[in-house]
Amino acid sequence: MYFASRLQAGRMLASLIAQKYHGQRCAVVALGDGGAMVGAQIAQELHCALTLLVTGEITLPRENDPIAGITQGGAMSYNHRYSQGEIDEQLSEYYSFVEQEKLLQMHQMNALITGDGTIDKRLLTDHNIILVSDGLRSGFPIDLAYEFLKPIALKKLIVAAPFASVQAVDRMHVLADDLYCLSVIEDYIDTDHYYDTQDVPNHDVVLKTIEHLVHDWK
Repeated sequence: MYFASRLQAGRMLASLIAQKYHGQRCAVVALGDGGAMVGAQIAQELHCALTLLVTGEITLPRENDPIAGITQGGAMSYNHRYSQGEIDEQLSEYYSFVEQEKLLQMHQMNALITGDGTIDKRLLTDHNIILVSDGLRSGFPIDLAYEFLKPIALKKLIVAAPFASVQAVDRMHVLADDLYCLSVIEDYIDTDHYYDTQDVPNHDVVLKTIEHLVHDWK
């Protein structure tokens, strides 16, 4: 399934989610700038807050998949694709590299975020949290977000994406209370590939979009 734009995909998801969650206490947490463009449509439909969760991945030399990731609040999660034995072995060999990458990722994330560098958790407590991505090639971004959200008292965790790989959908079923995915893709190519228009603006515009939505919601 292909979409004309993230705007279109967001509206399609919003119409489905609103059927169940309209009028309830909700907050949208976007994964990355593309997720924010999709999530903005959902937040507008539900008249709720939109916020951005920035994450970074740590990939070891000669590996294709990240071994770990870290969120803007410093929460770290290891990639469940690797067994615990493989993780322990890699960390034993690359401990210094991983520590350096953690610092680098935190520095890069803080450069992208305004304010104190963290999501205002008051916007999330006792809410249905709708975690939104513009496309999920794997379930690892969900793992990272789950690690960040774990200390917060949520009503439900809802994951929404226009499309996702089979592996990502499997992970949604494990971690989420509810999920919305318009298309499940067996051979996932690249997120941009499934959009006719590349409509993700620069990061500053994304932050302004979020600020306007939060201002209107308040």
